Amino acid sequence: MTTFRRRVAEWRSPSLRRATSWVPQWFPKTAVFTSCQEAAMAFPHLQQPSFLLASLKADSINKPFAQRCQDLVKVIEDFPAKELHTIFPWLVESIFGSLDGVLVGWNLRCLQGRVNPVEYSIAMEFLDPGGPMMKLVYKLQAEDYKFDFPVSYLPGPVKASIQERVLPDSPLYHNKVQFPTTGGLGLNLALNPFEYYMFFFALSLITQKPLPGALHIRTSDCAYFILVDRYLSWFLPTEGSVLPPLSSSPGGPSPSPAPRTPAIPFASYGLHHTSLLKRHVSHQTSVNADPASHEIWRSETLLQVFVEMWLHHYSLEMYQKMQSPHAKESFTPTEEHVLVVRLLLKHLHAFSNSLKPEQVSPSAHSHATSPLEEFKRAAVPRFVQQKLYLFLQHCFGHWPLDASFRAVLEMWLSYLQPWRYAPEKPAPSSDCQARCVSERWAPFVQENLLMYTKLFVGFLSRALRTDLVSPKNALMVFRVAKVFAQPNLAEMIQKGEQLFLEPELVIPHRQHRLFTAPTFTGSFLSSWPPAVTDTSFRVKSHVYSLEGQDCKYTPMFGPEVRTLVLRLAQLITQAKQTAKSISDQCGESTPGHPFLSWLGFCSTDTNGSYPANDLDEMGQDSVRKTDEYLEKALEYLCQMFRLSEAQLAQLTLALGTTQDENGKKQLPDCIVGEDGLILTPLGRYQIINGLRRFDIEYQGDLELQPIRSYEIASLVRMLFRLSSAINCRFAGQMAALCSRADFLGSFCRYHLTEPGVTGRHLLSPVARESAASRARGPRLSLRFLGSYRTLLSLLLAFFVASLFCIGPLPCALLLMLGYLLYAVAMTLLTERSKLHQL
Repeated sequence: MTTFRRRVAEWRSPSLRRATSWVPQWFPKTAVFTSCQEAAMAFPHLQQPSFLLASLKADSINKPFAQRCQDLVKVIEDFPAKELHTIFPWLVESIFGSLDGVLVGWNLRCLQGRVNPVEYSIAMEFLDPGGPMMKLVYKLQAEDYKFDFPVSYLPGPVKASIQERVLPDSPLYHNKVQFPTTGGLGLNLALNPFEYYMFFFALSLITQKPLPGALHIRTSDCAYFILVDRYLSWFLPTEGSVLPPLSSSPGGPSPSPAPRTPAIPFASYGLHHTSLLKRHVSHQTSVNADPASHEIWRSETLLQVFVEMWLHHYSLEMYQKMQSPHAKESFTPTEEHVLVVRLLLKHLHAFSNSLKPEQVSPSAHSHATSPLEEFKRAAVPRFVQQKLYLFLQHCFGHWPLDASFRAVLEMWLSYLQPWRYAPEKPAPSSDCQARCVSERWAPFVQENLLMYTKLFVGFLSRALRTDLVSPKNALMVFRVAKVFAQPNLAEMIQKGEQLFLEPELVIPHRQHRLFTAPTFTGSFLSSWPPAVTDTSFRVKSHVYSLEGQDCKYTPMFGPEVRTLVLRLAQLITQAKQTAKSISDQCGESTPGHPFLSWLGFCSTDTNGSYPANDLDEMGQDSVRKTDEYLEKALEYLCQMFRLSEAQLAQLTLALGTTQDENGKKQLPDCIVGEDGLILTPLGRYQIINGLRRFDIEYQGDLELQPIRSYEIASLVRMLFRLSSAINCRFAGQMAALCSRADFLGSFCRYHLTEPGVTGRHLLSPVARESAASRARGPRLSLRFLGSYRTLLSLLLAFFVASLFCIGPLPCALLLMLGYLLYAVAMTLLTERSKLHQL
């Protein structure tokens, strides 16, 4: 024991503590643990847990990952909670990283089983809901330990509310805020071990920035995503009840939630209520009447933490301020963040839909129902709805106009279709027609009316600004149209709008009603109001709680939205024509097109090509898919809003999507100004989305244009020097020949002059003036001899001549004679066309 005391004294020296570790690598673990426990009893004043923490910190640097996890498992099993509570904050931070993002931790968001199978399996086993880490949480939970969590790392609205001494609406923060001690910095939350663990776990999705090599990692394969799924399945079960926590020792006490004691006075949004557990127990004849009542607090806490950390980044006031175009974004979610939220929503639908049919009806609200059943009924509308709505509104208004919006879109569509996650699924029909949405879901549609209507209008605004020729954008329009076109869904949405717009004066039997947002204080069961059978009141309460009492509602099936839908239908028609043009252009190209273009036998002018989009990269199959998506989307929109073929044809003509007599698209919408054509806003939109285009041609010196792929670079440069020398030497003679008025002058002008400025497509007067100022005299151009096509043609001609026993010199003379006859004919035709133009 004297040796250990000396060792302790040595370890208390800062210099020695930094240089060495008091636990040698070779020292038996059991002996270490026994010595530590004996020392803890003999010398309580030496604060032995700090030695354990220092040892684990040293091992985290010197030992491999698998060995560290094995040591942690042994420590959790052998040490009491009194010593483990010191290492708990460090352990949580070492796993999930620091809140400021500096420490990465185990980097669970990049850990994949197929890349690092050993580390992946060890980490998943250690962090499993029934694994060693959760056992540590429950061991500390039983002793009622508290851990400080800084308020500065909470989501923006929560942090601002607490700093203003206003209690946030979620009961998660009630009776937890602690003022700093004298000389302390910042506010803290006093959290129990389970809350502290879940806070870090949820926030690591936001605070930890992905590593540079993690850009191509599939989110659904990473350890973090799978852990979220496991925690949801464990604490929000769709079958049975929540499993009780594993006791650290046989017959040991089961951990219970820490009592919520008041910390500081707050100006709350509503009345204070007791916790869910106390509320439930007070209505039972015996505390042990329902074992699930002891464990429902973990399910409640898990859901609240996930919703608060992942969704509560925008308040209603902040959302209204964000409508200003000059507002700065306070928080920008990532695609990975959205995918994890979608997983949460899908599981919540399955969790809520796992209620038995007799428990779904309003009459089922009685004291006989278990807390878990009450929680299933209230989870989505009570905790998720408002924060998810504001989160989606922000994403719809501020997400980039690219294909990454698909993640947000699928999250939204998953929430709108709870019937997809119902346990009773009808047999799939033989036809392709989507199955009818049951009337059972009418209350959900009515209570989430804004999720359907206002966000649909937000999607229309985005779709009108995207390139619908892109297959990815076309797919998103198709997905939304397909979901909303499900049989009976549009009718239920329309019925909900009618209930909201229904005037109060025509319903005399409804009295004593006040449209206010539901309070969000206390535990969910204590403040959850009884079922409202008045559907009109329920719909109006939903809208006012999300948008405020002075909201201006735009009906989804009203004239304003119908105009937007008609405009989208027009753009879909235009995009289909553009995709067809690209398809035809690609179809004309044979598999040997690049080779023929290299030889010069195919058109090599790239000036008239369409703007680059996904079709250029994905080929003909993408063109076909785009056309299918747009065709079905147009069909679904016509079905939803009852658009006729005549309406579409008339509006398509009015927008100018017809083709001219040459079969090419018309010019973008322009007006004529002093300096030429000026694009209108519609013309800019047409160009950005590839719906129309200008025919752009090279307007510079033809001799100096870039060397093409079908030309020999060295030969072109040599021929340019040769022709330049000839032009410099005989410039006067060529000018004199071209100025003659006889046939010889016409013949020389045909060969020695460029096409006139009037013969080229100059749409801008400025360009025409600059081209006229660069007018050049007669000159010889030999660049055509540097083309692969010309050389191959000459070789082919000599080869054919050799088959008829014609030598190279006679063949050359015949070719020159043939070209002379061709040039004479072209000269005569050119002069005759000029006479007709005069």
